[in-house]
Amino acid sequence: MLQYVMFLDKVEITIKAGNGGNGHTSFHRDRQTMRGGPDGGDGGKGGNIIFVGSTRADNLIDFRFTKKFFAENGTHGRPGNKNGPVGKDLEIPVPLGTKIYKSGAVELLADITQDGERFIALRGGAGGRGNARFATAKRQTPNFSQTGIITAQHDIVLELNSIADVGLIGFPNVGKSTLLSVVTRANPKIGNYHFTTLYPNIGVHENIIIADIPGLIEGAGQGIGLGHDFLKHINRTRLLVHLVDISEQEQRSALNDFEVINNELCTFSAALTKKPQIVALNKIDAADVKTIEAFKKQYGKKCKIFEISAATHAGVKELMQYVSAEVAKLPRTEPETATAELESRVDKNAFEVVIEGDGVFRVIGPLVDNLIRGIVLSDTESSAYFHRRLTDSGVITALKDAGMCDGDTVRITDTEFEWTD
Repeated sequence: MLQYVMFLDKVEITIKAGNGGNGHTSFHRDRQTMRGGPDGGDGGKGGNIIFVGSTRADNLIDFRFTKKFFAENGTHGRPGNKNGPVGKDLEIPVPLGTKIYKSGAVELLADITQDGERFIALRGGAGGRGNARFATAKRQTPNFSQTGIITAQHDIVLELNSIADVGLIGFPNVGKSTLLSVVTRANPKIGNYHFTTLYPNIGVHENIIIADIPGLIEGAGQGIGLGHDFLKHINRTRLLVHLVDISEQEQRSALNDFEVINNELCTFSAALTKKPQIVALNKIDAADVKTIEAFKKQYGKKCKIFEISAATHAGVKELMQYVSAEVAKLPRTEPETATAELESRVDKNAFEVVIEGDGVFRVIGPLVDNLIRGIVLSDTESSAYFHRRLTDSGVITALKDAGMCDGDTVRITDTEFEWTD
């Protein structure tokens, strides 16, 4: 009976860093103090979203049902100058070899290849300042505080490219899984029919990680069958061991099989053809000597060839000794370099004036987005602080340069006021 094993090497999830807590507005009061100064505490910073490399998983199955990952929000500030606690970071373990992309984009955000490696995908929103932080010699009783930053959620794609030193390639049913089970402690499903292997199996031989790459058939390089799904797992390997069924029990030519698989590697990625490749003629216990000699005559001068039987273990020791020696000479594949950020860093002092109509001006940008968080226009001191900041930051000058006159309307986020000189 075929046992179905779930394997996921690509999944889309939603992540969101924690919101910042709001600052608090309060004034000190006790039995001895009737009119104390402002003592509102700051809001806590929101938690970060952090991906952590882990050896405890070999695929992304944990993300099959859990699709949303939200970090904890920061807590609001409290009276008595008590700051709100920061939100807890959310650490998301992912298997080694996980690449992270923004949904719908091709730019790489991170390539996690080391156990314990941490990638901060999103940073929590800053907490708002309490009214105690706005007190000055001239403004001793500020009746306003600042709200925390509300973070945005993002859709990202996790894609697993298995990290293996050696990749076992070849047509289905040529003995890749059997060889893997012989030389490592891996326990792959083995059967005498095509596509017994439904996902890459991983094993370790003398500290060398070996992956059995399934799904290779004619047309795999163009995406036929499961080609593209699994060819990507060869990308990180340092050495390829190409298994060929030299017994030709499947009524296919061993020479043709070898050529077909190499053509598919080239079609998928020219870089794969540059990887060192060892040939293992498998099932020699059931092969014709003439077929073996014909293959060696054709390719013996181009690549190293071993005659083995994964079933009887013949020649396997010699093959693995050579593989171990070759891997030791080859450099490890470097992780890919990230080319993008999920949230680009912005200039907090940047703003822009947009003319929306006759006598209507809108100010947009990080500067005003941040400024408006701490404004209560119904409060005289807060309103005065707001207009002073607009002047000091150059917003008023920019509005006048854009043609603003008495009686014109100025819009900043959801706030609207009429300008008067």
